[in-house]
Amino acid sequence: MLTPFKENGTIDFDTLTRLTQMYIGAGARGLFANCLSSEMFELTEDERINVISTVVKAADNSVPVLATGTFGGTLERQSDFVKKVYNTGVDAVILITSLLADENESDNILNHNIFKLLDLTQDIPVGFYECPVPYKRVLSALQLEQFVKTGRVLYYKDTSLNIEQIKAKIALTRGYDFGLYDAYMAHAVESLKAGSAGLACIQGNYFPELIVWLCDNYNNADCIAEVNMVQDFLIKNMDVMHHVYPIVSKYFLQKRGLDISVFTRRNVGEFTHSVAVRIETLFKEYTQIQKQLDIELVV
Repeated sequence: MLTPFKENGTIDFDTLTRLTQMYIGAGARGLFANCLSSEMFELTEDERINVISTVVKAADNSVPVLATGTFGGTLERQSDFVKKVYNTGVDAVILITSLLADENESDNILNHNIFKLLDLTQDIPVGFYECPVPYKRVLSALQLEQFVKTGRVLYYKDTSLNIEQIKAKIALTRGYDFGLYDAYMAHAVESLKAGSAGLACIQGNYFPELIVWLCDNYNNADCIAEVNMVQDFLIKNMDVMHHVYPIVSKYFLQKRGLDISVFTRRNVGEFTHSVAVRIETLFKEYTQIQKQLDIELVV
């Protein structure tokens, strides 16, 4: 999810409520609040809790809500914030793999820290996110398997960009109350066919209904040509949607008709006229696909 801001830099909670309702109206089966797209590292602790609480209230139990709960410091400090996040009413709290061990520390240290954090947070359901900030820490399939076996881990946002790693993780965690959600849209269809539970991608902050359509139809024998068209569209526009993000996604939402500012607290580069033109072209191309697939545009 994105976090909308007012032009003065404060959080726009009214727009956040409308944005939450837009995601759900578009068919999203779950929401990941307080993530990197939400500019979580640019929020204070109180702001994080208020953002999460707003999303939980707006979702009103219609879909599961997840939110990040680890932001560095001692494991005791991190466990305290995990508990605060869970008390907002989320269904699970997300643990950032790169904040549970330093970059130069071994997998054994990471494993120890994760198991200790699980002990400190009692029976709170959790998930993992291979967030690329402060650095990317990818769990191996064997690591993930041992955590999922605890019965505490329900969710995994994979950013490995490696379909073979994804297949291995799915194979070793099959049969548990757990789902792997792929963030990399270049192999979205292949990932879904391999058994990914869904997609957790920034493209959902442009056209959530298209991502929903793909999850619903990736294996539909009557839609092979359309599925290939959508996959090609996602690959073709990968760079456009990542450049000066999340400003560009907020601008795209403006084109959809959502009253949202493009303000961001992150330093992501300059939103130039040429960047705006590329997003306008993206919107035109998407509108054609949306009409061709008879997808309703929700605002």
